[in-house]
Amino acid sequence: MSGKKIMSSFATAEVCDAHASHLANGDLRALEPVFKIYGQCRAFSGPVVTLKVFEDNVLVRDHLETRGEGRVLVIDGEGSMRCALVGGNLGQLAQNNGWAGIVVNGCIRDVDEINGCDIGVRALASHPQKSNKRGVGEKNVAVHIGGTLIHDGEWLYADSDGILVSKNELSL
Repeated sequence: MSGKKIMSSFATAEVCDAHASHLANGDLRALEPVFKIYGQCRAFSGPVVTLKVFEDNVLVRDHLETRGEGRVLVIDGEGSMRCALVGGNLGQLAQNNGWAGIVVNGCIRDVDEINGCDIGVRALASHPQKSNKRGVGEKNVAVHIGGTLIHDGEWLYADSDGILVSKNELSL
């Protein structure tokens, strides 16, 4: 099953209730509630693709230029509040290429444009300044975001209540 942008039968609160044993053993983790909600899709899920970058979004663009196939791009921008890693053009690119969502441990910009995109986006804040363009970073590595270690290939579930990460796809 591939990731989905819209899931009316999905609620992270219900997932937590139904999978309490997975929460207890760490197979299911809730991210700290530090992310703001952007984009038209309030709920999204899919297999995780990870990136670790710092104030440089070249690898972000490289990933979003590929077919998303319902995946979620999780970007560890090390929580930088000095520039944006995703803007309106990248939001549109993600939508056009079939990404289910983007989670940014850092900032975005062009909020009105991103809010017009049919994709789910979570980020710490918005910032008007663009990032550097050096192409420095790491792909498909474990990242520590929202108090949780997230591995490439895990599953992410997000809605208005929060963000969950699971070692495996959950039956909802």
